[in-house]
Amino acid sequence: MKVRKELWFGLTFMAIVVVLAGSVLVRAETITQGHLGLLMLSLVVVAIMLGFPTAFTLMGMGMLFTWMAYDRDITRTLDLMVQSAYKTMANDVLIAVPLFVFMGYLVERANLIESLFKSMHLALARLPGALAVATLVTCTIFATATGIVGAVVTLMGLLALPAMLRAGYSVPLAAGSITAGGCLGILLPPSVLLIVYGATAGVSVVQLYAGAFFPGLMLSALYVLYVIIVAKLKPQWAPPLSAEERRVKLPPLTQRLTDDPTAHAVLRLLKGRRNADVPISHLLKQIGLAALPALLFAAIMIPSYQAVTTVKAADVYDIEEIGASRSSGSTEVGGLAEPPSESGGLAEPPADALAEPPADPDEPAASGDLQAPPGTEAAAEPAASEPAAAAESAEATAGEEAATTQPAPTWWWVVFAIFGALVTLFYLFLSFARLEIFKMLLASFFPLMLLILSVLGSIVMGLATPTEAAAMGALGGMLLAAAYRRLNMSVLKESVYLTAKTSAMVCWLFVGSAIFSAAFALLGGQALVEEWVLGMNLTKIEFLVMSQIIIFLLGWPLEWTEIIVIFMPIFIPLLSHFDVDPLFFGLLVALNLQTAFLSPPVAMAAFYLKGVAPPHVTLNQIFLGMLPFMGIQILAIVLLYMFPQIGLWLPQLLYK
Repeated sequence: MKVRKELWFGLTFMAIVVVLAGSVLVRAETITQGHLGLLMLSLVVVAIMLGFPTAFTLMGMGMLFTWMAYDRDITRTLDLMVQSAYKTMANDVLIAVPLFVFMGYLVERANLIESLFKSMHLALARLPGALAVATLVTCTIFATATGIVGAVVTLMGLLALPAMLRAGYSVPLAAGSITAGGCLGILLPPSVLLIVYGATAGVSVVQLYAGAFFPGLMLSALYVLYVIIVAKLKPQWAPPLSAEERRVKLPPLTQRLTDDPTAHAVLRLLKGRRNADVPISHLLKQIGLAALPALLFAAIMIPSYQAVTTVKAADVYDIEEIGASRSSGSTEVGGLAEPPSESGGLAEPPADALAEPPADPDEPAASGDLQAPPGTEAAAEPAASEPAAAAESAEATAGEEAATTQPAPTWWWVVFAIFGALVTLFYLFLSFARLEIFKMLLASFFPLMLLILSVLGSIVMGLATPTEAAAMGALGGMLLAAAYRRLNMSVLKESVYLTAKTSAMVCWLFVGSAIFSAAFALLGGQALVEEWVLGMNLTKIEFLVMSQIIIFLLGWPLEWTEIIVIFMPIFIPLLSHFDVDPLFFGLLVALNLQTAFLSPPVAMAAFYLKGVAPPHVTLNQIFLGMLPFMGIQILAIVLLYMFPQIGLWLPQLLYK
């Protein structure tokens, strides 16, 4: 009987796990409960690879080994199970999971991806490898809106793969672009992976979303750069589009204005003799669409200029500082103090204090005679200075009121210049063909971007919690599907069913993970792992490299859900020993787990694509196409470690 290569790989990996676990037990002088915890971990990995459901495997193994740790006490074992399940049910962060998943399924069924891909490949037609670049850009946008890897890979396999194969693209390059782009959904927010990691590691989901934004865009940009370089160096792998494939068909009314799609549109849209037979309503509509970029530029820049140049007046409260003198004219600091020792205090009178007053009132009194009380002269000075102090205070107040504006900062002028140049170039090269492409983008790209920015912006700016933003996104997904006339009872029923199915899977995984983690800690497995790792005397860099290599290798036989819920509770307690930020570690893990969908034999993205690919596209070709993108993912991890501000700058800016 011939055994497939994937099965050989799985059996070999399971044998390695069993041998390693057996060697640890054999070499141990005394079998402790900590060793039983490591045995439980090994058996869980083997059982999952044999095909047992992950959640119930975790629960079953956890209950069995908890029962052993409690000396066969069933009552305490059941108590632990109930407490772990209740702790998961009480975690309100998980409410965002079904809402985000529901939003993703509704957006997927709105069928925006077809028009989005068509408009993108026409907009990017002059770039090398235009179809593959359009595929990656479409996957990035759609993955951000849905976060469902299987849906994105399957839909792009139906749309983009036949188009690239007809254009003569290399099968590995086409397959790699689709699978790598589709997997961005587990990294780009709103990602379910980040919610699961945040709930497992106790990290703010809001900060994870803010931190994952730029690493996700960086990874997508590296993919696009790789495709462009390959198309330049190997044009036979990604042939340029022909003129006929780049041609944009003009509407009938627009054809009355010109027969040449490349003709400049701005001047020809003005009413005149050459377009006398074109309805004025059509011209006004086209002019309004063409004016949208300029109006949007003005709508953003004018309020932002006012915001950065306006100085908010400081609030002044009429509250005296504790210990300050209540007298407005006094310059001395009030409060308790020692009485003066020379004059003005209580003292014994001198011996010659009693004497006749002087006859002449102008004659100064002798020492010891009655004199004016001390402090009279000092009190006169503040009284005289009161008008001057009041005048200075009035001048200072007037100066503060006058200084209500300030020059715009340099960064604002840089942003203004960049966007102004883009808008200017848009109008300089605005042909009728480009105007039609812009209209296609308005119908596909901008609605999705508005939904994404409203959801992510409300989370990142602190206007809503992830759960509230997820509810708003679910409503936005329904409105989007309704706007494109895709919302009906069948679509709604299917979306609710798939949402319930996915959410139940995630929640049961959390229950199983909670029981397994409690059993692992109860057996002392966590303490044994910590003792082993700390005994290696690793530096921070060595620990991060070791942990990422382990996660990378685990991504070959396991899926990301299993890695997060099983192994993150083991790694998280070690982070404080090596002074590693859990937020930064989570970003590294999210980048690393991209490989879990691309690495054989459990490369789910490859199987999603194979299910909709033509018969002549083999799994080996798909795997071959995914390998360069796996290398790019490793490069992205290295860049994020070398320049951590890629992921930490935005959270530190918003939540410092």
